[in-house]
Amino acid sequence: QVQLVESGGGLVQAGGSLRLSCAASGCTFSSYAMGWFRQAPGKEREFVAAISWGGGTSYYTDSVKGRFTISRDNAKNTVYLQMNSLKPEDTAVYYCARQMGVYGSGRPGANFDSWGQGTQVTVSS
Repeated sequence: QVQLVESGGGLVQAGGSLRLSCAASGCTFSSYAMGWFRQAPGKEREFVAAISWGGGTSYYTDSVKGRFTISRDNAKNTVYLQMNSLKPEDTAVYYCARQMGVYGSGRPGANFDSWGQGTQVTVSS
């Protein structure tokens, strides 16, 4: 059974940076597209970024383009989210997820069927 464990969240001032990590186990990590989602208090969970199974294609929601970078290390079964120029509106619980089915692209709207427990990111103004 798939396990996804996020780390790297914390408190940072506006303009600062954080790097989230998500370590996967229990699946052939390199065969799956992976994504990051976030949920702020009182809001629905939203897509942030995703990366294809091979790492050659990535997608971002408009609000993070140019500031966040998703990457993966298939040798370490880990996906990362580098977050720069953080804003207070980036405050949320960030979740790592695995796209349903192998060899996916990670495109927005795809189904993600396995989720981590989340890591809190708080950006102070």
